[in-house]
Amino acid sequence: RGLELVRPYDDPLVMAGQGTAALELLDDVPDLDVIVTPVGGGGLIAGTATTAKALRAGIRIVGVEPETGNDTARSLAAGERVNIGVPRTIADGLQAAEPGALTFEINRQLVDDVVTVTDAEIVDAMAFLFDRMKLVVEPSGAVGIAALLNGRVQGTRIGVVISGGNVGAARFAELVGTSG
Repeated sequence: RGLELVRPYDDPLVMAGQGTAALELLDDVPDLDVIVTPVGGGGLIAGTATTAKALRAGIRIVGVEPETGNDTARSLAAGERVNIGVPRTIADGLQAAEPGALTFEINRQLVDDVVTVTDAEIVDAMAFLFDRMKLVVEPSGAVGIAALLNGRVQGTRIGVVISGGNVGAARFAELVGTSG
């Protein structure tokens, strides 16, 4: 099974709304059955889910969190926002202590599943993206690929939101240099 890449968005005006990633994915690959996206405070996945479900009601939306930062997964299971404190993870963009109040209500209705990945799996995904796709992706942006590579997401046509290249060369080399 091959990977189809939707290029990163460099124009800040294009990313005016969090649902733009889903819109672009569905424009480029209209027969997706699953969209996978990172989850921090919940804004990106809420925008993605709102847009995707409006365009394709049957599409599955799967969020990915660091294993130590699973506030959204815990909150969805509890039916209310759960504060876990600031998690220790290399995915610093996903270090939310609890889901946002507004986004949690949207995600509770529209998100089908939230899975977790370890920091080691995130690093392996960063290395994969660099080696195979020539992309430098920050840890937070690589969680979706980590979930896919480790069999945590099932589907026939899966779109993955890969967001963020906000990692310096030294930090990238430090992290990926430890990858197997």
